[in-house]
Amino acid sequence: MQLTPKQQRFADEYLIDLNATQAAIRAGYSPRSADVTAARLLANARIRAYIDQRMAELSRRTGVTQERIIRELARIAFVNPPEVVDMDEARIMATATEDDTAAIASVKVKTIPTESGTGIEREIRFADKIKALELLGKRFGMWIDKQQIDVQGAVQIVDDVPRDEA
Repeated sequence: MQLTPKQQRFADEYLIDLNATQAAIRAGYSPRSADVTAARLLANARIRAYIDQRMAELSRRTGVTQERIIRELARIAFVNPPEVVDMDEARIMATATEDDTAAIASVKVKTIPTESGTGIEREIRFADKIKALELLGKRFGMWIDKQQIDVQGAVQIVDDVPRDEA
């Protein structure tokens, strides 16, 4: 069974930014109940299958996969700058691996005139290690924003507070 035109529009809009509520609104559903409608639409097996198929096609076309993203974050998170950059000369070492250099965000070389000739100023910036570690930690469930408490069993309330009898 095919999607209705409105469901198709929702799914296509959802694929733009993965914001279900906004996708529902853009697809023509009521803004007042867009969050509930969006959740219902995402739970629909046909819509979910269509979205999954389109995301898989995009992944194949672009080569962007979860594995590739995790590998790239790991390159940034686990680089050891002194193994990549000669700290005295501010040069990238010949022994730096592809994984090492993938973590470099920018390299700037500036020639500066001085009284005794010219000097060279170098700046090598690495991608944000903390952000990469944070994203990896979230991916592997290391940082829990909400406490999950699962309590099973009977709860007995005992009223043992004496009452004032006036």
